[in-house]
Amino acid sequence: MSELQMRVSDDDRERTAQQLQRAFSEGRLTQPELEDRLEIALTAKTYGDLLGLIDDLPVEQPHVEDVVELESKNGHIKRSGDWAVPRRLRAISKYGSVELDLSEAVVTHPVVDIELDLTYGSAKIILPEGGVANVDAFHSDWGHTTTSDVPGRPRPGALYVVVSGRTKYGGLMVRYPRRRWFTH
Repeated sequence: MSELQMRVSDDDRERTAQQLQRAFSEGRLTQPELEDRLEIALTAKTYGDLLGLIDDLPVEQPHVEDVVELESKNGHIKRSGDWAVPRRLRAISKYGSVELDLSEAVVTHPVVDIELDLTYGSAKIILPEGGVANVDAFHSDWGHTTTSDVPGRPRPGALYVVVSGRTKYGGLMVRYPRRRWFTH
């Protein structure tokens, strides 16, 4: 299933409605356009439905809620499944590891910045198929940085993840999801 076919939540509908109302207040939409689009936004079922309503509007500048900080002193930080990926994510852990699985996540930004601040832990980032990652700004004093068959340069239409930060005694692995083989 593609990201555009995924079902939306009430919060997704509300955010889109707010963006449409801002566009109207800025003079970008007429009253009839706003009414038509709001009706569709409030009954939308998929992300494709919502994106079609706002794809001709300017991309909004990042807000405070576009930045998320995850912190753990001893525990493991893990995000996987259907979760909303912010534009900028900062993960801080002194003794734990970080695992960020973006393969089934909802990513609405073309570029995601991930900053890792680790002391004794490692990090694993799993990209959706076709995603690319630049890890040039990540440093490991006593570990390895591995990008398993993941390109590092931006590509048109592909998610671009920029990883920065540091770990003293851990490493970083960026990869695609493992293939699942089903037998009947």
